[in-house]
Amino acid sequence: MDRPWMQHVAEGNPKHVEIPILSLTQLLGEAIATYPKHTAMTFFKNTYTYTDLDERIKQTACALNEMGVEKGDRVALMLPNCPQYPISFYGALHCGATIVQVNPMYQASELIHILNDSGTKVLIIMDKLLPLFESIQKQTPVEKVIAVSIESSSMPNELVPNAESVMPEVDINPTEDVAVLQYTGGTTGTPKGAMLTHFNIVANTLQSAATSFAKTNFGQERVLTAIPLFHVYGMTSAMCVTFHIGGNLILVPKFEVEQLVSIIEKTKPTSFPGVPTMYIALVNYYKTKKFDLSCLNLCSSGSAPLPLEILNRFNEISGTTVAEGYGLSEASPVTHRNPVKGLQKEGSIGIPIPNTDSKIVDVATGEQTLPYGEVGELIIKGPQIMKGYWNQPEETEHTIRNGWLYTGDLATMDADGFFYIVGRKKEMIIASGYNVYPIEVENVIYTHPAVLEAAVFGVPDKYRGETIRAVVALKNDHTITEKELLEHCRSNLSAYKIPEDVIFVDELPKTAVGKILKRTLQERYTTVNSKSK
Repeated sequence: MDRPWMQHVAEGNPKHVEIPILSLTQLLGEAIATYPKHTAMTFFKNTYTYTDLDERIKQTACALNEMGVEKGDRVALMLPNCPQYPISFYGALHCGATIVQVNPMYQASELIHILNDSGTKVLIIMDKLLPLFESIQKQTPVEKVIAVSIESSSMPNELVPNAESVMPEVDINPTEDVAVLQYTGGTTGTPKGAMLTHFNIVANTLQSAATSFAKTNFGQERVLTAIPLFHVYGMTSAMCVTFHIGGNLILVPKFEVEQLVSIIEKTKPTSFPGVPTMYIALVNYYKTKKFDLSCLNLCSSGSAPLPLEILNRFNEISGTTVAEGYGLSEASPVTHRNPVKGLQKEGSIGIPIPNTDSKIVDVATGEQTLPYGEVGELIIKGPQIMKGYWNQPEETEHTIRNGWLYTGDLATMDADGFFYIVGRKKEMIIASGYNVYPIEVENVIYTHPAVLEAAVFGVPDKYRGETIRAVVALKNDHTITEKELLEHCRSNLSAYKIPEDVIFVDELPKTAVGKILKRTLQERYTTVNSKSK
């Protein structure tokens, strides 16, 4: 297989990593043994060494074992970023349980679906969310619910074991046993549980860490963690990678730009895995209050494309370079990343990470590999690829074929082996027979100084088949007319790519991790007439 990206692996980073057959608890155990007195977590004024973390995890494992949690049981976590999250996560894994990641922003119907689909036995939930769960508890299989207060540094009474409690002895098969059910598809349909084995996540932890070796100081990194741990990006790229390298996981329960800047000033993080909305907020906040980001040595962005205008401005402000990457829940999640040193390409998701193959195939058959520069479906193969979808063999068979994960994303690869996402198969707009990729139009809209956020999608049109609609939120104290924004597009795009109209809104709907909910916008604004908005 042609792998032109191999020549661009950053100096100091391995092209291949050895992945041992370990469970996640064994991988963490190695860090605990190596860095016992180093700070493992910081949560506002509270800090925890690796020894502290180990003791609390084992206590939680004993308590869960005492209440009957056994191998294969599902334990759901519905918590924001807080120390109790990693402690509960690894404590349940010690029992051989499978973690069910639950978004704290879920509404009743979404929560019912996740808990029933997964067959959750125990739910560990933030106390403020307890009334929501209690209102639907009888419609779920949950046998035990444990409320956590993030205002307290201690674990809830239910997770404090009796003196005679013992650590569970569980035989875990890392390549077969499911460590995490990561639900995905919520922005495009009914969420499906991606079955991530211990080996999948261990592999992706080591692969992800290896992409940063050229800039990593083991035992010394401080990782600013505002991305939610219940999201696969936060789980692996923040929590698992930070613990693997003996770093300090700086936990931020909710992204608020003013509070985040305050935490940066106090903790001086060296690393920041973020998402586009976070970078957009920081860039805009910097205009009103200057702050120092020189402590940051390594920044990364994932979950959604980072507008080029924001990427360049943040790089100027921070003095470092944001390495854009790509991943998806089904891949634990990271598959591509721009090198942290050497060649980087604007607008690219970078090159495949170690032990990962990737190619572009034709959309119609999914078989023919396309030449450099041609648009097709991105497919991926590697040790991080999920076992399959929970209780959905047909969906699994459709998504994983001959070991390749079919992502549903449209992309290209250049001669250097750098990949570029141009959109989702389902999001591609066909206007008058021309293919229009929303991301290209969005990038142009973002270059206008008045624009805060933008989303572009197709709406049915009797004449053109589809026409292009943009929904835009403006920055505070900025104004612009539809005519002015369309003229801006006309100066930078081919005629067939120019939106037919623009709808201005105060705010764009987003997922908890900050990804714009384009499907929601399409449902809301497909039939509306922008002229009457």
